[in-house]
Amino acid sequence: MPTDLPNILTLSRIAAIPLMVALAAIHEPWADFGACLVFSVAGITDYFDGKIARDRQLTSDFGRMLDPIADKLLVGAALMMLAGMGRLSAAGLFPAIVIMLREILVSGLREYLAGLKAGLPVTRLAKWKTGFQMGALGTLLAGDSGAAVIGLGALPISLIGEALLWAAAVLTIMTGWDYLRTGLHHAVAADAKRIQPPGENNPVLHP
Repeated sequence: MPTDLPNILTLSRIAAIPLMVALAAIHEPWADFGACLVFSVAGITDYFDGKIARDRQLTSDFGRMLDPIADKLLVGAALMMLAGMGRLSAAGLFPAIVIMLREILVSGLREYLAGLKAGLPVTRLAKWKTGFQMGALGTLLAGDSGAAVIGLGALPISLIGEALLWAAAVLTIMTGWDYLRTGLHHAVAADAKRIQPPGENNPVLHP
């Protein structure tokens, strides 16, 4: 049900996006720190909604549908704000592009495989990718100005964020390739089954 706690947490992730965008657009130190905080809290709900759903046996088709959508909306909005507000260096745009392309790829694969009654299981490496990605985006949203609010202005926060983004991009390529192989395997198997010649196990039906 949409009113179950895990689904409420997932919906809160979507609801947090306008607030995060508004704070990032202000581009004042306190607002940068606020955008980081909103994004981080929203990212943490991604862990808890799944854990609560499993522990309380509250898994639902609505939740399975909405959870990846909420993640992609949150990540996409953060990346677009960082790029659009000039918060990424020229080099930092490349891992951002890789991450966005991977999100589109996986969405397309999931949509196709749903028609085959197949799925893409989340791997341990994909969870590491998500961790690096969320850490990178939260760090970049804070930036050097936001870090100064909590006394971390001496640290190269933006540089650390871009390093984490590159690490996330490398993991993104690895997991994206795994998902693509899985998708191609199912696609080839479906095509082979579709063109299988008539036989004992696949008789021709006459009217």
